[in-house]
Amino acid sequence: MGIIFKQSLKNTTITYLGFGIGAINTLFLYTRFLTDEYFGLVGVILSTSAILMPLMAFGVPNTLVKYYSKFDGSESTDGFLTLMLVLPLIIILPLAGISYFANELIGNFLASKNSIVKDYVWYIFLIGLAMAYFEIFYAWSKVHMKSVFGNFMKEVLVRVGVSILLLSLYAGFISVDFFLKALVGLYLLRTLIMKLYAYSLRRPRLSIRWPSGSRAMVSYSILIILGGSTAVILLEIDRFMINQFIPIQNVAYYTVAIFIATVIAVPARAMHQITYPLTAAILNRDDINELQSLYQRSSLTLFIVSGLIFVLILLNLNDFYMLLPEAYRGGYIIVLLIGLTKLFDALMGNNNAILYNSDYYKVLLLMGVFLAACTILFNWILIPAYGLNGAALATFIAICIYNLIKLIYVKRKFNILPFTHETLRIVGLLVFTGIIFYFVKFNFSPLINIALKSILITVFYVGILYRFKISKDVFEVLSGFFDRKRR
Repeated sequence: MGIIFKQSLKNTTITYLGFGIGAINTLFLYTRFLTDEYFGLVGVILSTSAILMPLMAFGVPNTLVKYYSKFDGSESTDGFLTLMLVLPLIIILPLAGISYFANELIGNFLASKNSIVKDYVWYIFLIGLAMAYFEIFYAWSKVHMKSVFGNFMKEVLVRVGVSILLLSLYAGFISVDFFLKALVGLYLLRTLIMKLYAYSLRRPRLSIRWPSGSRAMVSYSILIILGGSTAVILLEIDRFMINQFIPIQNVAYYTVAIFIATVIAVPARAMHQITYPLTAAILNRDDINELQSLYQRSSLTLFIVSGLIFVLILLNLNDFYMLLPEAYRGGYIIVLLIGLTKLFDALMGNNNAILYNSDYYKVLLLMGVFLAACTILFNWILIPAYGLNGAALATFIAICIYNLIKLIYVKRKFNILPFTHETLRIVGLLVFTGIIFYFVKFNFSPLINIALKSILITVFYVGILYRFKISKDVFEVLSGFFDRKRR
């Protein structure tokens, strides 16, 4: 687990830096420098692009990670890498044609409830394209166990660019129209830089001699499209469908609440950058004992960290909402429901990596398609009935069902579970911490209240973790930190 912790800690630092900048953008700059309507438009553009991304990537990021170790160093590597670059064009070129010839038709569909969306079809296509090839070049670097630079590009670059653009908009240097065009440019620039970095690690020589097993790789990629689309639909379809049913400014309000809850997922996102290729390598060696160890330790570590963040968010939510404009303060139920889904995701450890790199992915992908359809149905029913809370409830139900299916499937096929006795001890610690500090109130300004309560909760929680050595990996990290402090 040494390489996991070394790169995971770097990735966690970078990801939190990105989330910090994103928090400033989402919670303070967007809410004050853009109207609710245009903030909602940005949310619709980015969510729709994210929904298109797995389709345009053609499953290549997963395929690259799964198969690269079989070709690394062989003469077939160039043919394999060329195949990975060409496959997405099978989808991208027809989509480009459809976007051109059916632009008005697509625009009318997206603008059925909110006319402002109509003129931004090409923005959605170009950002989706940039997202797709960025993930491909990011996977290119991850197979070389180099995930930190890509994580920086993914989490920090665009957010810094958005901050500069929003401040420029506020100062009157640019217009809203220029801001939206520049947003597209930021995603394209990020992809270009990631490409140059990936090529510095391994520059491909174009080869039309496809490697042996190409048919199986293409089949895997096609199925991964389903899996990737399922995952994105579970996460993004709510904002897309809010635009289809209720005024677009509600997307802005929902985006703020979702962002608050998504902070819980940061440790998982950071750790998965390195556990994904490691899981693929373990499965290729068919080492079930090592796989079980990685499964349980990643689950416990993520649950410990994400659980603390979940408690901090819930216990500080009242004070935090006092910092936002009044229109954005109604998301308590959204934060709770989405926060619970992120905590459940953390508890699953490297479950996704096990399934998508194993020989048992096909059935799960088909189940995922069914669940994606259910998610759309849940949103279709619940958004008109309950508004934004209905969208959150739809996401909560769908993700819980999806995670339970994956949990059961891994148990049946590998006879391993992510839970240990320590998992129950962490559940007890989280509940105990929440009950104690729920009654702790301060009467200072919201920022001081948040800081004081967060410090007390963290010291209490970390102190118990360290005293009782609930997780070996976390204890080692804390011991190293405390030893450096003593020196």
